[in-house]
Amino acid sequence: QVQLIESGGGLVQAGGSLRLSCAASGRIFMLYAMGWFRQAPGKEREFVAVIGWSDGSTDTANSVKGRFTVSRDRVKNTVYLEMNSLKPDDTARYYCALRTGPWRSNGAYSRQENYDYWGQGTQVTVSS
Repeated sequence: QVQLIESGGGLVQAGGSLRLSCAASGRIFMLYAMGWFRQAPGKEREFVAVIGWSDGSTDTANSVKGRFTVSRDRVKNTVYLEMNSLKPDDTARYYCALRTGPWRSNGAYSRQENYDYWGQGTQVTVSS
């Protein structure tokens, strides 16, 4: 079994920064990519960022592009989400997810059903 543990969430003022971490542990035989999603109250879970585990290629949602950066530490099996210039609209529960095999279609990484394991999430609240 694979466990994903997120940390780093909290309360921050608009314009501030936070760094989220997600550590993967357990029986990890294959790790192809890790992604970040978020879900605000009353809204669907949405894609935030993804990173390819071997080549470090990344993509971020348009809503956070230029403000959020995803990175990883392959030794620690940890993915990070650096969030800057935070806005109240960024308030949500942030989840990390792990994909064990290659994507099967373009843009598949942005759809939550294409991930194999999920963490419990960490809350980010941005006050105005």
